[in-house]
Amino acid sequence: MQHTRPLGRRRLLAAGGALGLATAAAPLLTAPAQATTPTTARKPCTRITDLGPGIEQFALMSALQVGDTVYVGSRNLEPTQVIAFHLPTRKVVARTVLGTGHSIQALAADPTGRYLYAGILTKGDEGRPNLFRWDLTTPDKPAEGVGRTEDRDIRDLAVAPDGTVYAVGGIPGKAPALWMYDPATGKVTKLGVPDPKATLARAVAATDTTVFFGAGSTLAGGDGASRASLYAYDRATGTFSDVTPPEMEKDPSLRDLVIAGDRLVLGTAASTEPAKLAVMDLADLSSYTVAPTAGKVVKNLTANGDTLHFATDAGLYSYSTATKVISPVPFDGDLGEIWGLDHVGGTLTVVSGYGFVGEIDLASGRAVVTDLGQAGAPVTPQTTMGIAADHRYAYVGGNNGIARHDLRTGKVLNLRAPGEAKDAEVLNGVLYTGQYSSQGMWTYDPAKGGQPRQLAAFPSEQNRPLDVCYDPVNELLVVGVQSDTEGGGSLWTYAPKTGRKTVHINPVDATQMVRAVATRDGVAYLGGDNPTTQGTPGTLVAFDPVAGRELWRLDLPASLTTGVAALAVRGRHLYGLTRKGGFFVVDLRIRRVIHTADHRALCPGFAAMVTSRGSVYGVSDTTLFRFDPKTFAVTTVVAGINGGWYSGPHINADHRGRLYTMRGRNLVRIEDRPVN
Repeated sequence: MQHTRPLGRRRLLAAGGALGLATAAAPLLTAPAQATTPTTARKPCTRITDLGPGIEQFALMSALQVGDTVYVGSRNLEPTQVIAFHLPTRKVVARTVLGTGHSIQALAADPTGRYLYAGILTKGDEGRPNLFRWDLTTPDKPAEGVGRTEDRDIRDLAVAPDGTVYAVGGIPGKAPALWMYDPATGKVTKLGVPDPKATLARAVAATDTTVFFGAGSTLAGGDGASRASLYAYDRATGTFSDVTPPEMEKDPSLRDLVIAGDRLVLGTAASTEPAKLAVMDLADLSSYTVAPTAGKVVKNLTANGDTLHFATDAGLYSYSTATKVISPVPFDGDLGEIWGLDHVGGTLTVVSGYGFVGEIDLASGRAVVTDLGQAGAPVTPQTTMGIAADHRYAYVGGNNGIARHDLRTGKVLNLRAPGEAKDAEVLNGVLYTGQYSSQGMWTYDPAKGGQPRQLAAFPSEQNRPLDVCYDPVNELLVVGVQSDTEGGGSLWTYAPKTGRKTVHINPVDATQMVRAVATRDGVAYLGGDNPTTQGTPGTLVAFDPVAGRELWRLDLPASLTTGVAALAVRGRHLYGLTRKGGFFVVDLRIRRVIHTADHRALCPGFAAMVTSRGSVYGVSDTTLFRFDPKTFAVTTVVAGINGGWYSGPHINADHRGRLYTMRGRNLVRIEDRPVN
């Protein structure tokens, strides 16, 4: 969303103004100018209107059925918590607050059904437990932190028949280990790193004798990272053996593992090929069958005798171990992203990222759906993703949802969209989003109503859209993308009028993703970012999005050191910020960097930029700031804005030049009158 906006009238509305917002009495903030100006000069003025929580929902990332109760782990909510949904009454009957990290991806129960274990995801090492245990016999007592793995994130948990707990996960830049928690001693032990080239482990299963460790390159792929790998850890000898079926090694990672009687069942996350389901004989791991699926991922494995049930991005499926046939499980509706699947007594219990529990009777096909918010789950503000706005609506992306804010009435409508709307644009009243993961581009027209729908699919390995902007000359939406599993990235284009789409793989190079895009006079400027230790850290590429060819490129000065985080164009100048607060300006006529500065104090990490009312604005995790169009000096517009972002800050402007971003977990509209 970093491109030049149409310049609106420089008329400053009072907060709420003619829009009649409920927050019309929003406070007036004045941002002091940093440069000395004559006393007769017009003073800069900034008004902030608080539009309320960006998106409120009970977002979830894990679920597990124990007896007649489904336990659900929260996602990107504060504080982290687990709720207990009682199936007979279809009510939330208990919850426990963990309070560490941002999400709970891993849940596991001990063989007795008394204890529920939960693993935490965090943005940084908080120095606190990331493994918790909840005694389900006393649900009113909070879960206790029982241990901490040095890998920071726990992605999956398994409890062996003797009650020993095993955990896997990872930390950026470090190969994941297998961890063990002994309830008898309370000690957490690192058992080793079986795959030094893996970047993440998301699957673990355990028997009396063996622990199975599933890993790969779900994140930070390429640059020599391993593909799907499965290791067997001998509990008696403490040694690892590689038991990966060769047919699965083409996929980037193992996604799920489960022990089903005398068999080990595993599923992969796919990239260039369909995801696979495999069934291995525990007594002889060389004896197995592999079945390709129609999905991009196979997860949430559960067994019912000789029938296995699993989820993909396309819905629910069953697999007969006798006939080796995969069949869809009928469901009238959209299950979205599935985070929990269990089978008990002929009923499949499905927990959807849309925030509901579905109970499917396999004999009759009848289903009952219960919204968790209506059942008593806490509906609270979530950390957010992309933002887009026009004169009528502002949109905020969350997990499996997009909040539509009516700027006339103040009402908020939560729309359903799978995955995450990482970035978005509004053109002629229609919303266009880049959807993670591997969801391509989606669209929503409020005039037509209904729910968002997929507009265009792109290669599934090009899975993480990062920046969406509009090229008015070529009438194209252009999207910068990262490939998590293969490394590098791509540029997508989509023509709203004709429906024509293109994808250009690795337009910067094989290691640099396209993190930022800005356009001017029909040329797309691509900002490269290299997460690896090899090659150039950051490159600018001028690209013809119609012809699909590079026009010229420019490596950033060595002093900037890190990849591009954000780009914006004003006139002949291309502004850029790096991932560590480096600032640069390129004169597009002479194709040369003419200005650099260090703005780490304002911008310590990721950033976003937009051009509005003749100025370029930037927002970081902490601060909203503005650049002087003549001197390129920076001025703080809103200090301590501290947006509640999940995957980096965003900023957008409507046709009047009013800015939209986050302050904490609330959406704010900012009307700034700079002195230019």
